[in-house]
Amino acid sequence: MPADAPASPTVTAALLVIGNEVLSGRTRDANVQAFATVLGERGVRLREVRMIADDADAIVAAVTALRAAYTYVFTTGGIGPTHDDITTDCIAAAFGLAVEVSPEAERRLREHYGPEGLNAARLRMARIPVGAALIDNPVSHAPGFRVENVFVMAGVPRIASAMLDSVKHQLAGGAPVHSRAVTAYIREGDVAEGLGSIQDAFPTVEIGSYPFVRGTRIGTSIVARSTDVAAAEAAVAQVAALMTALGCPPEQDGSFDATTGSASSWHDAAD
Repeated sequence: MPADAPASPTVTAALLVIGNEVLSGRTRDANVQAFATVLGERGVRLREVRMIADDADAIVAAVTALRAAYTYVFTTGGIGPTHDDITTDCIAAAFGLAVEVSPEAERRLREHYGPEGLNAARLRMARIPVGAALIDNPVSHAPGFRVENVFVMAGVPRIASAMLDSVKHQLAGGAPVHSRAVTAYIREGDVAEGLGSIQDAFPTVEIGSYPFVRGTRIGTSIVARSTDVAAAEAAVAQVAALMTALGCPPEQDGSFDATTGSASSWHDAAD
């Protein structure tokens, strides 16, 4: 945690996605939603996501800025066995640390690959900044690591998810965020004016609007998020009343997903 972090019930995080393959479009990043969901369950608000190339200066600058601005920073990518896996050295540079082969990391890799399977390339994955704590990797056994408030993890979604699961208990979360949603076949522009008034009436609630198209029908889902569940429910109740008054009562046919355009009435939404 940054030394000068203000005393606040809000615990924040940033995710730094590292890799040319993501920026080139060859690899589709699938970690953002998983991290946002798990962190939200721990009362940690994911406030920023950055995607940067395998560029040492850019990685060092990003880590330096993010670790000072947020309670936690998570990085994914760049800790594998190839020449372009430079994240470990960049994290060490950001903290002014040397890098060495961790005996424990080497032991785990030797146990996984066997004495003949652990070649020089794979041994690179045992290189850890001096003093860093290892992060377990139950999938491929090459560990990530933590330096102060920065957690360094693999980019492969299955491995990143397993690593996050192994460290989530270490996170000192804030108040959990409760979400409520209401959806109707109504255009976003039709509900916008009234929605602004509802937001003004509920300053402790974050109200988001998410339009979608399903078939030939256009609709909008409104999500209210707050650490005060009663306030979130009251806000979404007013949204439902607004939709009804505009002649488009909320849908009642299952859970809503803005990416697929399915719709729902009120429900808990993962933050």
